[in-house]
Amino acid sequence: MYFVTKELYFPPVEEASYEGILAIGGDLSVKRLLLAYENGIFPWYNENEPILWWSPSERMVVNPHDYKVSKSLRNIINRNIFEVTINKDFEAVIKNCQKIDRKEQDGTWISQDIIKSYTKLHQLGKAISFEVWQNGELVGGLYGVDLGHVFCGESMFSKVSNASKVAFAKLIDYLKQNNYKLLDCQVHNDHLEKLGAFEISRATFMKILKS
Repeated sequence: MYFVTKELYFPPVEEASYEGILAIGGDLSVKRLLLAYENGIFPWYNENEPILWWSPSERMVVNPHDYKVSKSLRNIINRNIFEVTINKDFEAVIKNCQKIDRKEQDGTWISQDIIKSYTKLHQLGKAISFEVWQNGELVGGLYGVDLGHVFCGESMFSKVSNASKVAFAKLIDYLKQNNYKLLDCQVHNDHLEKLGAFEISRATFMKILKS
C-alpha cells in the first residue's frame, strides 16, 4: 500500500488492494482531491483516522443516456410538490448529508475536514449540489464532484419521502442535457441499485474517465 507524502502523486489504480484501497494518508487539499478524482480515486474513511484513498475493482455507475425515470417518480415530479435548485446552498446540502441517519452505516464519513475541502471545490466550480425544497424548507438533495464529462456522486439525503429520488432524477436530466458520459456512484449499495445503478470494471471506468 502506498503511503501519501507531500508530493502530489498517486500510484496506478491497478495497484489497489483486493478491497480497493490504493493509498493512505496525505491531505484533502483541492489539488490532491482533483488529482484523485481525475484518476479514478476517492477518499473514504472514518473521522479521526488516516485518510484512505480508494479505487475499487468494480465501480457502481449510471449511464445518464440509458436511464429512465419510473412512472411513479415521474408522476411525483409532474405534481410539482417539490422545487429543485442547483448550487443554491451547497453547504446546507453537505451538512445535511453529514447529519442524516443511515440504517446501513454506523456514523458518518463526512467529517468537518470533508465539508471544508468540498466546499472549497464548490467555490471553484468543481463540486455542485442539487437542492430539493418543499414549502420553502430544504428536504433533500445531493452533491458531488464535477469533472465535466463524468459526475462523481458523493452523498444524498432525504427528510421526506421521495425527496432524494427527485434530486437524483433531476441530476440525471442535467447530465443528459449537458452530454455527460457517466454518473459515478463509486461503490455498490442496494439503494443505488434500486435507482438504476450497476457495476462495471475499473478498467472500463478508467477508459471512460480518460476519454
